[in-house]
Amino acid sequence: MLPRDLHAANFDAYPPQARQLAVQHLTLFQQLPLSFLPSLLRELIEYDYKFPVERIRIEQELSILSDLPAPQLAQWFHAFAALDLAMSLERTDWVAKPAQFIEKESAYLWSTHQQDSFREAAVSYGDRLQSARPLPSLPTARLGIAIIGQGTATTPEPLFLALRKHGTFFSQIKPEGGLEVLLAATEARAAAHPIDYAHWYIDGGAPNPTTKALTTVSYSTLAPVRDKLLSFMQTQIARPGMGPEELRTELAQMSPAQLGMERQGDPALDRFQVKIFTEGSGTQIFSTTFAQWTTREALRRAEPLTLLVRYAPRQRQKPMNELLANTISPGELDPAGSLVDANMAAYYHWVNQQRLHGAEQSSFLVWWEGQHQAVVIAPTLPRRVTSGSALTLKQLLSLATG
Repeated sequence: MLPRDLHAANFDAYPPQARQLAVQHLTLFQQLPLSFLPSLLRELIEYDYKFPVERIRIEQELSILSDLPAPQLAQWFHAFAALDLAMSLERTDWVAKPAQFIEKESAYLWSTHQQDSFREAAVSYGDRLQSARPLPSLPTARLGIAIIGQGTATTPEPLFLALRKHGTFFSQIKPEGGLEVLLAATEARAAAHPIDYAHWYIDGGAPNPTTKALTTVSYSTLAPVRDKLLSFMQTQIARPGMGPEELRTELAQMSPAQLGMERQGDPALDRFQVKIFTEGSGTQIFSTTFAQWTTREALRRAEPLTLLVRYAPRQRQKPMNELLANTISPGELDPAGSLVDANMAAYYHWVNQQRLHGAEQSSFLVWWEGQHQAVVIAPTLPRRVTSGSALTLKQLLSLATG
């Protein structure tokens, strides 16, 4: 089947809101090339489980494309339409299973040396779409907070070297009550700007108590989910003929209900957390990887105004079979190695925050938990500067937020 052959009934298996949007834009879909449309449907089919910012992006994309005159629409997708796809791809159920189609399409494009052409078409389309999208106004500047080094008093290497280039390094911070101060500030921002999924608290260990105003995700709380998933992975790996690609496909199809999350009551957050474990590499077994990947995905998908992430010690490296067994004793934790991991993760936290709209006004604070070192990057603070001022975390946060 080609896009021109689509009917409303083809979307009957979609979740309710996604199906409604698909039917509303059926005429548009009929005009799009097969090399592109499944990529759009892969996002649309998840619409009911996406965060508000993601829903707005989908709605804007559909609206922009629907408003294009036919000649301009053809111009936008000329490069996609020029790609040569195999008949076998047309015969796949690309409407109901767009993600699986995209995997097969990617393999085919590589084998026929068309991947570069596809990439160029995708970049050109993305640039056009970005130019046509209106920029949202933010109710407040974004704030990122990273807390690293839990349980460590020494470091094998100087911290924050990459971040110091972009902000001010503070060497004499007063650490008393710092965690509570930063959490309270995060909650205060959520109370001042009560927007769904706009204020996040991610913890690589057990989370401190917070209000429901924060979207909270923690490695410890999700232990039952991880146990179920690791057990599933062990069973699948033992099956004859099961390779990495086959396992990835099996994981991509898992739902919250399969991992015991059907009673959580937040479909968007449940689906997000499942994807952290099924799409991330190492998120199931290393708490630092979990915190870093969750931070990346929260920024990419929810575009929060506030994001506080606290790193906890991860387990030491062991043979893969032992890691998948998920048995950890206190003596197997690696605080020093975790500090190194989190130090780099904090840098990527800032980099990913800078990719969001309003980056020039955003602020970032990273603190070595319980210790005297921190870096603040803010529009009002100088770069490549070291300060020996004896400040509390509350005072430091005030500098970060202006």
